[in-house]
Amino acid sequence: MPKALPVIDLSAPVCCAPVSAAPLDDAAALEIALRLKALADPVRLRLMSILLTSDQGQMCTCDLASAVGVAESTTSHHLGQLRKAGMVSSRRQGMNVYHAANAEALDALRSTLVTCC
Repeated sequence: MPKALPVIDLSAPVCCAPVSAAPLDDAAALEIALRLKALADPVRLRLMSILLTSDQGQMCTCDLASAVGVAESTTSHHLGQLRKAGMVSSRRQGMNVYHAANAEALDALRSTLVTCC
């Protein structure tokens, strides 16, 4: 049985120096790993891609489900994982839930993995 990672607050963008700047401490490594784990699924990557390239800036669960070809319940689960990692924000409007990508969170994660120039 794989060891479960501890639960930490991932709602704020990752905030640490690039991994190439110095060896990471345990807390920083865990913070980055949990966010990468949330993205490490083909459906979640597709959802992020769709949300980031959406003309409307947000989409409802039903439209996202049809776009990725999975059930709405499965789409909701994936969006929940992305929301916990701070990658997506959601708001309810009537019977629908609308989701938007948090580009700042992705930019912050990218900056920890890539050294400029």
